[in-house]
Amino acid sequence: MLTPEQVADYLRQNPGFFEQNVDLLVNIQIPHPHGGRAVSIVERQLVAVREKTRLLEEKLRELIAFGEENDALSGKVHRLACRLIEAGGLEAALDVAYLDLLDHFAVPHVAVRLWGVAEADPETQEFGDVGAEMRDFTARMAAPYCGGHAVYESQAWFGDAAPHLRSFALVALRREGQAFGVLALASEDPQRFYAEMGTLYLERIGELLACALGRHVTPVREPAA
Repeated sequence: MLTPEQVADYLRQNPGFFEQNVDLLVNIQIPHPHGGRAVSIVERQLVAVREKTRLLEEKLRELIAFGEENDALSGKVHRLACRLIEAGGLEAALDVAYLDLLDHFAVPHVAVRLWGVAEADPETQEFGDVGAEMRDFTARMAAPYCGGHAVYESQAWFGDAAPHLRSFALVALRREGQAFGVLALASEDPQRFYAEMGTLYLERIGELLACALGRHVTPVREPAA
């Protein structure tokens, strides 16, 4: 008795079999994929083609939606860049960053911390104390950090909202390869910033903000040993 594998192998090696036995295509009955009545091989093939077409259409809709989302994000980043270019000073650039991220990107909580610059003002929250571990972590970041846990003291930067936050993102701000600050984002939604998410637009926003802020600050060089 032939096994199913032998029958399948025979049909693969003899593609003209059904041309020579056309009546089999009409008379052989097989179960309908969704249960119920039996159907011919031809009808079963039509069902399979329709199912494949449906899956391809769903995939196409997903790709179109993904492209539209990317276009929308790209437009927001472009407009942020334009507003940062127009910002006339450090405070203005920070205001643009906060307002754009809150209003246009719908990030509910935003914080910026800067260090190692001559303009540091301890009375301004952006120049508040940042621990050595946090600065070292930022300097070592090869890509933005996203996840469900805050890094070191960064959660406290969000004030009264801190206990309710469930996802975080950190983007290093660099000038000439040296980290001089960090952009911190947070949300109560645990899925807003997650470890596997793409970070291309976060990187671009960080680069734009670093360039804009870097125009208005002077790095303090560490004395030579």
